[in-house]
Amino acid sequence: MSPAFENNANIPLKYTCDGENINPPLQFGDVPESARSLVLIVDDPDAVTGTWIHWTVWNINPKTSEIKENSAPAGSVQGITSFGSSGYGGPCPPAGTHRYFFKLYALDAKIDLSSDAKAGDLMRTIDGLIIDKAELVGLYTRSQK
Repeated sequence: MSPAFENNANIPLKYTCDGENINPPLQFGDVPESARSLVLIVDDPDAVTGTWIHWTVWNINPKTSEIKENSAPAGSVQGITSFGSSGYGGPCPPAGTHRYFFKLYALDAKIDLSSDAKAGDLMRTIDGLIIDKAELVGLYTRSQK
């Protein structure tokens, strides 16, 4: 969940390319005791060119219960997004309303992946290691200027 927006509700402007372009605060609980790490993937399946990756973060400590606004968890690794850089890139659709999926995966292992990895590399690496997952969906409609 996020204290900034409800599931299937609008993501505040602050967390988009039209605002401060910083990650929203996220909170999670009920992580399985057997989890050894968490992975967060934020994507937009409504992008014209295919699923657009906005953020990937892995090796998050499973005891972590929140990701604060404009930060990444200590000790975690951030990968390369569809913007071509690491770190969070906020919603920035060219037109229309897009859905942004914040997907949290609990893994039964830490993963060995360099920070230049892309989402496809990450998904292949965690395949077979996922023991639980949760999802939060935010919406954003970019105003036409």
